[in-house]
Amino acid sequence: MRKLQVQAVHHITLTGADRQTSIDFWEGLLGMPFVFEQPNLDDGSEGHLYFDPGDGRLITVFTDEGRTPNRTPKRPKIGDVHHLAFAVSRATFSQVVERLGERGIEHSGVRDRGFMDSIYFRDPLGLLIELACYKFEPPAGHGHADVLREAHLLRLAAGDAAIGEVHLADAIERLVRRRQEPTDSD
Repeated sequence: MRKLQVQAVHHITLTGADRQTSIDFWEGLLGMPFVFEQPNLDDGSEGHLYFDPGDGRLITVFTDEGRTPNRTPKRPKIGDVHHLAFAVSRATFSQVVERLGERGIEHSGVRDRGFMDSIYFRDPLGLLIELACYKFEPPAGHGHADVLREAHLLRLAAGDAAIGEVHLADAIERLVRRRQEPTDSD
């Protein structure tokens, strides 16, 4: 059987509260430019807002002026979204605690995930949001997934429980070395 090969996330659509709450959070806090809005084409009583998360793809939000924000954490059930994670630069990540604090938004504090640092907080409707920052830059010609795949193999060979910075450094070295190896035509 042949696969239906996906190439990227096209968009993610969330059920939001009122229009202004959504704009204040996605554009006002997270800095995602508000691209456009139109009615929800499947339910004309709702609005449909479109935001750019920074890579030209879209986060969209269905809005209804009768829904109100409620940051109370929701316990995800099987099949529910646990959280959404967004990439930020190291410079931005270093400011996250302070900037969330300025707005009175409770958060997890910085969490070391071995290959990245993360911080978690809730959107106005209780959805868990993660801001993540990789601890490495992939070498030219490679993506983050290439480095992580190689670091995973090194981690397994070492018998370690999770990817650490040593695995990342060695993975990057391996990828660079492979690129520099002579080809048959050399």
